Amino acid sequence: MSQSSRKLDALEVVFDDPNAVANGGLVLPMTLAERLGLCELVGDNVHLGSAPGHANAGPKVMALVASALVGGDSIDDAGVLRSGRAGALLGTWVPAPSTLGTFLRSFSFGDARSLDRVAAELLKRAWAAGAGPGANPLTIDIDSSICETYGLKKQGARFGYTSVRGLHPLLASAAGTGDVLGVRQRGGSSHTARGAASFLTEVFNRVRAAGASGALTLRADSGFYSRQVTGACKKAGVRFSITAKLYGAMRKAIEAVAEDQWVPIPYWVERGADVAELGYKPFGQDEEVRLIVRRVKPTPGTQLALFAKYEYHPFITDRAGPMLELEADHRRHAEVELVIRDLKEGPWAHMPSGRFGANAAWLAIGAIAHNLARWSARLGKITEGSGPIALATLRRRYISVPGHLSRSGRRTTLHLVKGWPWAEAFLVALTALRSVAPMLA
Repeated sequence: MSQSSRKLDALEVVFDDPNAVANGGLVLPMTLAERLGLCELVGDNVHLGSAPGHANAGPKVMALVASALVGGDSIDDAGVLRSGRAGALLGTWVPAPSTLGTFLRSFSFGDARSLDRVAAELLKRAWAAGAGPGANPLTIDIDSSICETYGLKKQGARFGYTSVRGLHPLLASAAGTGDVLGVRQRGGSSHTARGAASFLTEVFNRVRAAGASGALTLRADSGFYSRQVTGACKKAGVRFSITAKLYGAMRKAIEAVAEDQWVPIPYWVERGADVAELGYKPFGQDEEVRLIVRRVKPTPGTQLALFAKYEYHPFITDRAGPMLELEADHRRHAEVELVIRDLKEGPWAHMPSGRFGANAAWLAIGAIAHNLARWSARLGKITEGSGPIALATLRRRYISVPGHLSRSGRRTTLHLVKGWPWAEAFLVALTALRSVAPMLA
């Protein structure tokens, strides 16, 4: 046996510190939640009638949000908030996981929509505090994703296009910042664009009400290529950039483009990718839009290379601007996958309840937690490189730092780990978040 193993065998382990906190960094996002008035907003907007678990909605949502912030992906994970003095970081009573489960099961789908009002007001308040785009242009990315469920009796859970049993929510996010601008729970077998037009109308109204006064643009993949989606954009005065479905008529039009109209773009194979533009009338409409196409040579040696000279990636847009700039910007729609990744590394890892309304509430609460983390990093000047910090990194460096609470001279002190590499940035962020004016009205 090695020397190090003998030393570890001699280490006594006990769970006996009543003042320890497992995630001392919760003080950052929960400080912002307090400034934005999250608990009061829930109390004012979420009314579950006489359903079991209806009381004290504010503290219960705060506890579920805090659990999501530390990486909880099930109701039982909220139990960590009742250990030591972790509840002191929430500033409120911490319910037992069984109580939180009863609370979630009290939600109908309509009740879960009341959490959308909470999310909309939080967005407005956070953006007013300096986290929003103001008069700058804002690009909105829409996508959907399968959130896996386990068990055969969960309402709405079906096998979808990915052959995974689950639910199939819609999500809209802000490009560049990763803010979740809206979510809507749907059954697992819902096709991608189901309800997208009404959902987008709601999102457009929400960001306008939150203070986004600049130009709005929607980016979407081919699942949202429909007359209804473009119609919702036009009605709201929003420009669009949507991947087109390559039907036969469109393919013929693309293949008829003269060779000298294709402009090469950087690619790993010489002249392996080009871009061209033509006019096109989608959905049988009279109005012509820009059809911008990227063609790519199949990877040499693959089966596709035997049957096709090029792969085509078209999208329609009504935006003005140079063709190559618009094409490059449209490809950045893939940013939305990073938002989905962050959510699925936390509360959206799966949907925990057998009731559809409970899972709709869980979805909305996870999005609120995601935004609190994003806003805490932005307002607290926490970055990574040139872009926003990944939530897993934020959680690991700033939220999951263990600590100890002590009280002396009527003052409570949170003692965090000495020599923590990100201590200075943590304290700068805390000071910045404490400077946010309370918004309780």
